[in-house]
Amino acid sequence: MPAGASPKREREYEELKAQFEKEGRYPGREEEVAARIVNKQRAEHGETKADHGGAASRSGKPAASHGKPAKSSKSAKAGKPRKGAE
Repeated sequence: MPAGASPKREREYEELKAQFEKEGRYPGREEEVAARIVNKQRAEHGETKADHGGAASRSGKPAASHGKPAKSSKSAKAGKPRKGAE
């Protein structure tokens, strides 16, 4: 667990790890999976420096298009004849 994790998150990590070992889930990866789960919870609750997709970023706004033009079903010039097609 990261040094900045709260005692509550440390407890959750230990409990998850012990549960996975007891159940035989994720053999050899119990620590990794438990850490990933707890780190995801920390991010969702804004307990990390950088918020990566947590509750605060779920504003309902659409994702950025990354410079790609939006596709539409109709052309902006629909209904107008082309120049020279008269």
